[in-house]
Amino acid sequence: MSSMIRSIPFALAMLLAAGLARAETFAFGGVNRTYTLMRPAKTPAPLVLVLHGNGQQGTDMITRTSWPAVVKREQIAAVFPDGLNRAWADLRGDSNRAGRVPPKGTDDTAFLTALIAKLIKDGIADPKHIYVTGVSNGGAMTMTLVCAHADMFAAAGSVIMNLTSTMTAACKPSRPVPFLMMNGTADPLVAYLGGRGVSRFAVPDVMSTAKTMEFWRRANGCDTGNSASIDLPNINQDDDSTVTRIESRCPQGADVVLYRINGGGHRMPGSFADARFVRLVNMLLGPQNRDIDGAEVIWAFFKNFALP
Repeated sequence: MSSMIRSIPFALAMLLAAGLARAETFAFGGVNRTYTLMRPAKTPAPLVLVLHGNGQQGTDMITRTSWPAVVKREQIAAVFPDGLNRAWADLRGDSNRAGRVPPKGTDDTAFLTALIAKLIKDGIADPKHIYVTGVSNGGAMTMTLVCAHADMFAAAGSVIMNLTSTMTAACKPSRPVPFLMMNGTADPLVAYLGGRGVSRFAVPDVMSTAKTMEFWRRANGCDTGNSASIDLPNINQDDDSTVTRIESRCPQGADVVLYRINGGGHRMPGSFADARFVRLVNMLLGPQNRDIDGAEVIWAFFKNFALP
C-alpha cells in the first residue's frame, strides 16, 4: 500500500488509506476494467456514476472535483470508472471526436451498465436512485447511456459537451430522464454555438447548446422554449465568468436545466482549482468558473428524482 500511495495524488492516497475509496477491477468482455468506488457505511445507497474526460482517468474526477466531499457528506455511493486508452466509446464514433479513441470494438455502454448491475447485485447501489454525469467525453458518454438505457437512470448531467447529428440520429430514450447541462460560452473545444471550436484540439461539428437543450426538451415532453433565465450571484469576481441558470417548462419529474457559464471555458465549475498550472490551462481551455461548484449543483439536482 505504501508504494502505491507514493505514486498517486495525496488526496486520493488519503481516501484509500482511510478506507473511504477502493480501487477495484471488473472483468468484462475479456478485459480487466478498473474503477474506484466510494461507498457509505449504510447500503444500498444512491449511486452516482462519474465519467472522466478524454485523456483522463476516474481518479482525476476524485482529485480535481468536490465529488468526494459530496459523497461523504450525503452518504451516497459514487463510482469513478476508467475508460480504455483514457477515452469513452460514445455514440459519436471515432470520426466525430477529438483526442484519444478507445480500442476498436470497445462497448462502453455495455460495460458501464454491467458495472451498475454488479453494484446493485452487490447491495451497494439502490436501483431506484442511479445517476450518471460526466465531463467532455464523459458528458458525451452520459448522453449515450441515457439514449440507450433511460430506464436505468433517475437523472443525468452533462458538463461541457453538446450533441452531434450522429448522436441525435441514434438517440431514442425509452422514457424522459431529468437532464442537467453545464456549458461555457467561451469553450474553445466544444463550441457553445455549434460547429467547430477555435482550438486545434476542438471537437468537430457539434450542435449548439441551444439545439442540444431543445433535443432533451423534446425527449422529455417539455416546451422547447425557455421558461426562465436567472443570473446567479457573481460570488468570485476574479474568475472572468458568471453563471445563468436557464430553466424549461416540463412535465413534473422531467426537468431540463442549463447552467450557462458566461465567459467560461472547457472546465467544470468548482470551488477549487482543477489544474496544477492554472495560467497555462486558462490559456488552453479558458477560465474555470468559481461562482458555483459543479458537483454540488449536479447532486442538488439529482437528489430530487427517483425511478418509480
